[in-house]
Amino acid sequence: MAKIILGFVGMPGAGKGTATKYIKEKYGASMFRFSTVLSDILKRLSLPISRENLITLSETLRHGFGEDILAHVVESDALSDAADIVVIDGVRRINDLSGLEPLSQFKLVAIDAPPEIRYRRLMNRGERAGEKDMTWEQFLAEERAPTEVTIPPVMERAVYRMDNSGDLDALLKQLDAMMVELGAKPKV
Repeated sequence: MAKIILGFVGMPGAGKGTATKYIKEKYGASMFRFSTVLSDILKRLSLPISRENLITLSETLRHGFGEDILAHVVESDALSDAADIVVIDGVRRINDLSGLEPLSQFKLVAIDAPPEIRYRRLMNRGERAGEKDMTWEQFLAEERAPTEVTIPPVMERAVYRMDNSGDLDALLKQLDAMMVELGAKPKV
């Protein structure tokens, strides 16, 4: 099988992490996130891994070292990984695609759900500091953050679109259909 690199894009709480976990478990994929580099730096600086700190660090790095600084790290990691399938969770900006879109094995996948559903999911998962205590107004304000307003234009470039407004089974069926189309076989 030829290597497949999937880039998942979607607003916070859309289901990118759920889709990544499923592809990893069922198809044996490796996983990378743009935010991993940022989280690693925040840990080294002994700063909380909060949405606010991730946004600030992302903006600082991109301003100081170029808009595609994180794209080069993720592209290199994905290409050098031994797995046949690699998932990149959290593509957020057009510049994140600079090294990936030209690759024949790369497919951009948009995962979408209405804001109300995504807000409930964020409240339930509490993945980052402050997420469980976020108000609806804070959620809406964060949707307008510099790192979030760049997501919809990236989603428009996706070759696959997943509607995750239903239940988990509906999302998994869409993912399996895509994987069959790409010629991937389950590992489990």
